[in-house]
Amino acid sequence: MTSYQVTHTTTYSYDEDVTDSLGIAHVTPRALPWQQVASTEVVIEPEPGDLSTDVDYYGNTVTYFQVTTPHTTLEVEAVSQVDVVAPAYDESGFGLAWEEARPLVHPELPGAWRATDMVVASPLVETPEEAQAYAASSLRPGRPLVEAAVDLMHRIHADFDYDKAATTVTSTVEEIFDARGGVCQDFAHLMLACLRGHGLAARYVSGYLATTPPPGKPRLVGADASHAWVALWVPGADDGQWVMLDPTNDQWVDDRYVTVGWGRDYADVPPVKGVIFTEAKKSTLAVSVDVAPV
Repeated sequence: MTSYQVTHTTTYSYDEDVTDSLGIAHVTPRALPWQQVASTEVVIEPEPGDLSTDVDYYGNTVTYFQVTTPHTTLEVEAVSQVDVVAPAYDESGFGLAWEEARPLVHPELPGAWRATDMVVASPLVETPEEAQAYAASSLRPGRPLVEAAVDLMHRIHADFDYDKAATTVTSTVEEIFDARGGVCQDFAHLMLACLRGHGLAARYVSGYLATTPPPGKPRLVGADASHAWVALWVPGADDGQWVMLDPTNDQWVDDRYVTVGWGRDYADVPPVKGVIFTEAKKSTLAVSVDVAPV
């Protein structure tokens, strides 16, 4: 088991007063079989007049807030202590042919109805023909499900470059193919499009990844970042299981990953989003993430 203190700070700055700011934040880690949340707190400055938490459709913790005190800076800081172990899987379903693991084709599978929402296209993850054709090289007829998904992960990591300048937060799957690169959000969206385009269920997972500094270099506080990866539905006992793969780093998710939430794509679990009332012409956004081993 590995313990972390995760600090995620989002700061908005404006050149004129904001008189009303309404926001939603997905910054609280989930309690899961492989992840225990010892403590968590979300602090907002200026102090909001309204602050509450709720659980959304997918079971993610959501923080709602409204700040009506005039301000030129808004800061949302979440501090959590979590204990994580590497997820354990029942591998009995790993060898199932991928064609037999499609929820809409085989609704008789236990839990298939729960996974169908992660099969269809979503606002940020369409399933263009290019994605289907790209995935076909991995999803060969009769190939075991998890073997095929891992091969797809390897190919995405090899064929697409990590490039912060290649895409934006709203880039489509077609644009990711055109750029042949992107960031973790794009790699996850691309893999989702490939899997869903062949009828497999897969969800977008948002969280954090603890990084290790190069040998001889100090650990830089705040230098980590939000991360995203993919969870593939694998039929099995009960309602099946979700196997988590990280195409950005070409690896299985282990005890270095802290899970915050999941949904159909990034739009379901953005760290912070909202609406402001202001006459400001300029604004800046600064994000600092620190995943510190305890």
